[in-house]
Amino acid sequence: MIKLKIKSGDIVRVIAGDHKGAEGKVLRVYKDKNKAIVEGVNMVSKHTKPSAKSPQGGIVRKEASIQISNISLIDPKTKEATRVGIRVEGDKKVRFAKKSNQVL
Repeated sequence: MIKLKIKSGDIVRVIAGDHKGAEGKVLRVYKDKNKAIVEGVNMVSKHTKPSAKSPQGGIVRKEASIQISNISLIDPKTKEATRVGIRVEGDKKVRFAKKSNQVL
């Protein structure tokens, strides 16, 4: 399994696909599928029947997952898309932005 460098809570930008250029916060990461759910990106409509949970039913819009390779982390210093590296500082591994060399 590949070590994923994007975690939930990160701010990312979509770099490929229909939603290219969109930005959002990562809500959830699926390591086994190499996918992530990004807030406000890749919205899909789901038709629901009336039930006890939603007595009205109707159309519900929610986020669908997007491939990890299609998103890039936003550097907190330069506000641009950047790659992520991992280095050892002391006895801990830390993630850092490759453009600004800043610890994430």
